[in-house]
Amino acid sequence: MLFRNQQRHSSQIPEVNLIPMMDVLMSVLTFFIITSMTLSGRRIANVSLPAVGNGVREQSSLLEPLIVGLNQRGEIIIDDKSITITALEPKIKLYLEQSPQALVILKADKKLQYKQVVQVLRKMRDVGGDRVSLAIERN
Repeated sequence: MLFRNQQRHSSQIPEVNLIPMMDVLMSVLTFFIITSMTLSGRRIANVSLPAVGNGVREQSSLLEPLIVGLNQRGEIIIDDKSITITALEPKIKLYLEQSPQALVILKADKKLQYKQVVQVLRKMRDVGGDRVSLAIERN
């Protein structure tokens, strides 16, 4: 009689319980995530990384940037003289030809509409490409 009972149990298909297996997989995944996060923040010996925000200051100290002002009335100012937007292009071209590594910086009044600032910045970018930037004030 025991032989028949054993035979019935062995002929059944075994069940796989997925919940404990999922718990183990989630634990292993959590372990790897935490380990990778701690290792990615580790410093490497004898390597000093550049500080954030210092790139423009170091470069501008070597070459004097061309400062383009935009006052509250929407006037473009270079060297304390008001010019038109069409006269801006040749001035920037001449400056960048004389100083190929220099920057052109737009200092716009904070009370201006964004649309006005973008219009001047776009014109400057068309001439100066990636060497044009917008100045901001840190608090």
